[in-house]
Amino acid sequence: MAGPERAASLSPAEARRIALRAQGFATARTEATSPWPRVAAAIGRMGLLQLDSVSVLARAHYLPVFSRLGAYDRAALDARAFGPRRRALFEYWGHEASLMPLALHPLLRWRMARAERLEGVWGEVATLARERPGHIARVLAEVAARGPLSARDLGGDGGGGGMWSWHDGKRALEYLFWSGRLAAAGRRGFERLYELSERALPAAVLAAPTPDEATAQRRLLAIAAAALGIATEADLRDYFRLPAAAARARLAELVEAGEVRPVTVAGWRQPAYRHGTAADARPVRAAALISPFDPLVWARGRTERLFGFRYRLEIYTPAADRRHGYYVLPFLLGEKLVARVDLKADRAAHRLVVRGAFAEAGVRQARVAAALAAELGRLARWLGLDGIAVARRGDLAPSLAAARPAP
Repeated sequence: MAGPERAASLSPAEARRIALRAQGFATARTEATSPWPRVAAAIGRMGLLQLDSVSVLARAHYLPVFSRLGAYDRAALDARAFGPRRRALFEYWGHEASLMPLALHPLLRWRMARAERLEGVWGEVATLARERPGHIARVLAEVAARGPLSARDLGGDGGGGGMWSWHDGKRALEYLFWSGRLAAAGRRGFERLYELSERALPAAVLAAPTPDEATAQRRLLAIAAAALGIATEADLRDYFRLPAAAARARLAELVEAGEVRPVTVAGWRQPAYRHGTAADARPVRAAALISPFDPLVWARGRTERLFGFRYRLEIYTPAADRRHGYYVLPFLLGEKLVARVDLKADRAAHRLVVRGAFAEAGVRQARVAAALAAELGRLARWLGLDGIAVARRGDLAPSLAAARPAP
């Protein structure tokens, strides 16, 4: 009797190429503005866009598409995410708060059902829902009568104790959003506007059949596997923040079905899995700035395994203790992360500010600086900024300044 199939063995370079191709970094970029179908395809390949409130450069969900395609119309993305016509995306808890294709809505209803039962819901939100169901009902009725509404529209100032000290109206809205009775109808600045799901989302989406929990989780895991190309069990589980035991069981089912295949990667301590449709390991010739909230790098351990690149977001680190800066983007050149830059869009002065530029060990700084300058120019043009200023901080800064980046 034949034994079990032996896992294929890959080199780190092959694993890196598979991952980059799966994430869309082998897609040809043009100087022309990408139309919506290309944008939709890029989002579909990634599976989701993470949202975040930091806007020192641009909102987090805008940047991953630019990294893969170059210039595109952000207003078109907003319209497809929140507009009343031709809506293509919805907001919910995916990785964190995320924009996702509408087809994923049925796959996340198990999470909504769990939230309805107060499973996995943050403490103060769960406490309010458990102890004051009448308040939840009143807030839902208020949205039904007046929506779309923000937490501010319900009154209160957020509790006065920081962003997590929400007033009860915000907690009620968040519970109703989490449990699927409310959906995001848009953003005012970055403030979520809540609306009844049946008014915010297309009827066809809400009418789509709801798969059982195991089926939904298995499909989410398969989407993660396709988006990552090659990954460990922890990488796959983290993509949509699936429960550990459930993810382990669903992964075994995907292996049994042949949708993913066990592989080994030299130097990786954990077993790896390659999606059945993952691209081959041909070389990748990319040049892109990568957002801290890009799925290529949001799992920091995976970033170190794939690229030998230690990356930490220092937004919440005291300024005096930051090593590289406040909002630092790695620079992908070819198949490697070769540098990192601390960027800020100075909108008052209409310029892109490079507050620090740092090269990785062993790179040819002149080559990296020239490619980085060109990419900074593309970014500045896309953001509508007229100039680029390079500060002196970092070992790459002199070479970058000499390359004279210009929009």
